[in-house]
Amino acid sequence: MIKILIVEDDANIAKLVEATAAIGGYEAEVCSDGEEAFERMEHGDYGLILLDVMLPGMDGFEIMRRRTKTDVPVIFITARQELTDKVRGLRLGADDYIVKPFEAMELLARIEVVLRRVKRTDHVLQYGDITVNLEEHSCRRGEEEVYLTPKEFDVLSFFIRHKDVAVSRERLLAAVWGYEYEGESRTVDIHIQQIRKKLNLKNRLVTIPKLGYRLESAKEQQ
Repeated sequence: MIKILIVEDDANIAKLVEATAAIGGYEAEVCSDGEEAFERMEHGDYGLILLDVMLPGMDGFEIMRRRTKTDVPVIFITARQELTDKVRGLRLGADDYIVKPFEAMELLARIEVVLRRVKRTDHVLQYGDITVNLEEHSCRRGEEEVYLTPKEFDVLSFFIRHKDVAVSRERLLAAVWGYEYEGESRTVDIHIQQIRKKLNLKNRLVTIPKLGYRLESAKEQQ
């Protein structure tokens, strides 16, 4: 399991980020002090750092400037929204820069993009008798290979990573089709119908009225 270090001095935001990480299947540790965070980053074993800028002890920019363990990806999560701050953070080596407030599903999507980029995400996803291989871009149900279109594959992968989470059509469009997608939400419904049919998920990939969909844990359906 990928371990994430959350560096945030606001206890409420830290709890939100920690809960979001848990939804994504990540292990998380929380640190509220800049100097302690720097020591953890240098000596700990983390797959990703979520780093605030304004911290007691040492701010996030200084942490990035001083760090020597540069192979661990970092995403800034901060209230500082000026373009100059974002440019500074990225130039210091951050992989992404998210401005508060943010949506939980957006944060998860950003985390997944960064981890895929650095090839630290698990390349095989398992859901009941369904196996999704991200490297091969293949899907099997039991011993039988199931053909999915590229977007069907991405939608299925997203839901497996976010089991038991109610996902709105808009969030799914943003995560799979991109934040700038301007098409109709009906696109999501069509893809869901196909995935249900191809993988016999009618009773597992359930509709949430007036919201979207939820993929329920496979063990609860057995």
